[in-house]
Amino acid sequence: MTAIEPGDARALTRALVQVDSRNPTLVPGGPGEGPCAALLRDVLDAWGFRTELHDAAPGRPNLVARIGGAEGGSGRSLMFNGHLDVVGVEGMIHPPFTADERDGRLYGRGSADMKGGIAAMCAAALRAVEAGARGEIVVAAVADEEYDSIGTRALLARGVRADACVVTEPTRLAIMPAHRGFAWIEVEVTGRAAHGSRWDIGVDAIRHAGLLLAELDAYDADVLPARTHPLLGRGSLHASLIEGGTGMSTYPDRCVLKLERRTIPGESAAAALDEVRRACDRIRARRPSFVAEVRLLVTQGPSDVSVSAPLVRGLDAALRASGERVTVEGMSAWTDAALLNDAAIPAVCFGPGDISLAHAAEEYIPLDEIDRAATVLASFARDWCA
Repeated sequence: MTAIEPGDARALTRALVQVDSRNPTLVPGGPGEGPCAALLRDVLDAWGFRTELHDAAPGRPNLVARIGGAEGGSGRSLMFNGHLDVVGVEGMIHPPFTADERDGRLYGRGSADMKGGIAAMCAAALRAVEAGARGEIVVAAVADEEYDSIGTRALLARGVRADACVVTEPTRLAIMPAHRGFAWIEVEVTGRAAHGSRWDIGVDAIRHAGLLLAELDAYDADVLPARTHPLLGRGSLHASLIEGGTGMSTYPDRCVLKLERRTIPGESAAAALDEVRRACDRIRARRPSFVAEVRLLVTQGPSDVSVSAPLVRGLDAALRASGERVTVEGMSAWTDAALLNDAAIPAVCFGPGDISLAHAAEEYIPLDEIDRAATVLASFARDWCA
């Protein structure tokens, strides 16, 4: 590997994008984060960080790199967090791992989501310590955020902590203190199989599932809009998958619906599950033959940090000091910030790139945005850890 000049975020982005780190849980045969973590460790060792690799799962490493916090240092600590794994490359309209540059952009899978952010945070940590930051800065480059976040979960289980965290997901340099959570819910509707001519004994599980969908549609249209968050707006509910039936001339005895409920801060997965169960109860009161079992499959909680919190105010000040416009918004996607906040580490998202390009057929990051993110993050880290 060609040596990367200390603090050169563009060159580090380019090197990281050139390493295929597709998540093997999402992409069978994907190489995972190991080669990318090894490259980043070599770079950060050369830059003067103290580095460790720990497996979040067999062959799925987290890299923890520390800088600053020397003996006698008295500043607050800070974590920068980002994920090394990327999604699949099917359907991409440009080479996924060559890191081509044109028109001021760097193209490649993971360029926006989120290797540009990782490079910016590494460069920023180095610059902040060189500028006098006294507290320790922890760079956590983790595995598996794209599937089950085993990386950040393992990081927290090992006791890695800081006084605050910036997750450098792509935000277009906006401060994003909040994002929605989600609950994946399965509903299995049971009918009674019968020949298509025997309306008198058949119970149509698919039609009954349709009654539930209509009930949930009304709930999404009439109830959820009344509950809002100042940055995120309302929660939502949609039907993701449906399966049922065995033949054209047979009453279906089973239909399975899979639903996604996006939650805002203050809403829980348990409450979302109860919403669906109450909808089933309302149908059953009208149609006694309706039978359904409701199960929670997967849930991740929402994330929320006050816009007046010291972490947000500090990023605001760093943006202004760097000549950047200050924008505070809600994040559309779920991120590991929720896990960090649940662990009592205030965490917000701020980084280069556009989340709308994540997982897309065309993925790129503006090169100047990587530089600007590193400048803002260095200013923030220096003052936070002063």
